[in-house]
Amino acid sequence: MNAGRQDRSSESPRWDPAQYAQFRRERARPFHDLLARVPNRDIRAVADLGCGSGELTRELQERWPQAEVWGVDQSAEMLASATALPGPGHLSFVRSDLREWRPGRPLDLIVSNAALHWVPDHAPLLEHLAGLLAPGGVLAVQIPNNWEEASHRILAELSAEEPWASRLGSVHGPQPIASAAWYLEQLVRLGLEAEAWETTYYHPLPAASAIVDWMKGTALRPVLAALSQADAREFEAALEGRIAQAYAPGPHGVIFPFRRLFFVARAPFGA
Repeated sequence: MNAGRQDRSSESPRWDPAQYAQFRRERARPFHDLLARVPNRDIRAVADLGCGSGELTRELQERWPQAEVWGVDQSAEMLASATALPGPGHLSFVRSDLREWRPGRPLDLIVSNAALHWVPDHAPLLEHLAGLLAPGGVLAVQIPNNWEEASHRILAELSAEEPWASRLGSVHGPQPIASAAWYLEQLVRLGLEAEAWETTYYHPLPAASAIVDWMKGTALRPVLAALSQADAREFEAALEGRIAQAYAPGPHGVIFPFRRLFFVARAPFGA
């Protein structure tokens, strides 16, 4: 075994709520765009799957104050942040794999914002989520889909090179996802009325180093967690150097494009 490698491939790397929150406003915008497409109806039971630190889950509670709302996440660090502030009695946070969690009642709304790309096998996952919906219930999902962007291609290329490939081993990170058409076909096959679309957001950032900071909150997190501290610093420096070459600075910094896939699907109402 390489002395620089720490064998952590079977562990779930720790999330850092503070690092993730560094771009809170930019990460929240797709959530609000998604929520704007949810049909108006009586909502009594809501789940936020992959709720993270819970700020957006609380917005669901504020929008539907009479609803029972669950925030579900597998990260103890994120949930510690989510539960740090008091909330109403009908808002609760649960530590669970979103594929395994079962609510105590059918759900009128399931929201998943920037979480499903961490989960494999989306066909059975969609079938499972559809099965949790009440009649007329809505499944609203946003998934990052930025693997063709230079930042993410550079990360994949660097990870595949030596000495990093040997040191990283098998690292479980976010996965490239299927096309919008594939998700639409799957949802329709499950008997849901659905729409799907993609949006590319263009984020002005002060420098290329801010793109690396952004990635440290998500896609880069499992890579750095699998390395020793010294190796992680070296990897991060190499990544930042290549990203600086790919994103030429302008008078106001750099522009970071970020593509995201959305779908909203509604179960049929009962007879």
